[in-house]
Amino acid sequence: MKQKTQNLFPVAEIFTSINGEGVLAGQLSVFVRFCGCNLNCSFCDTTWANQPDAAHTVMSSKEIVSAVSQTEIRNVTLTGGEPLLQPAIRELLLHLSALPQLRTEIETNGSIDLTPYRGIPRITFTMDCKLPGSGMYDQMCHDNFALLRPDDTVKFVVGDRDDLLCALEVIRHYHLTHRCHVYFSPVYGKIQPAEIVDFMKEYTLNNVNLQLQMHKYIWDPNARGV
Repeated sequence: MKQKTQNLFPVAEIFTSINGEGVLAGQLSVFVRFCGCNLNCSFCDTTWANQPDAAHTVMSSKEIVSAVSQTEIRNVTLTGGEPLLQPAIRELLLHLSALPQLRTEIETNGSIDLTPYRGIPRITFTMDCKLPGSGMYDQMCHDNFALLRPDDTVKFVVGDRDDLLCALEVIRHYHLTHRCHVYFSPVYGKIQPAEIVDFMKEYTLNNVNLQLQMHKYIWDPNARGV
């Protein structure tokens, strides 16, 4: 009988830390970072994980779930790179969702269709909407906005006022504040948080959250595994 081939993942790192952003910011989470990304954002802080020769460990779904379970931490964050590029990611999500004690969040860049993953329980998305300053705005899959649920999050990483104005247009067009959580996050070192607050006041942006990347203020902004 022919042996079934295992689906394997290139894992750049698995580590435990606090969640630095999103609705679970400040809570413990176990992070699984995959190699590879289909975008090349101007402000990317994990380019090292996106290189073809990035150091990684090859792991199966069962090995990843085992590593996550051993931490006894409830929150799981799948990140990258871009997790949804992994051919067997749905299999991993099904394994994780079968454990009711886990709460799995996928950090995705907004360019990949979320439809194949929407029926899986206990899975939430923190989805970027890349803005003009990233150089990747034209790569966004705008159909994803209709798939978002109240537990999901859209994150706008903003670098200047033009980015803020674009984010405002997207929020209004897709009624995002009535659909899911919405966050503004400044490009580290490029825009002052006070400018974002002034913009929020100028346009009375109810239900929009400003959030700094907490981990970059606790540890060195370039540190890995935190």
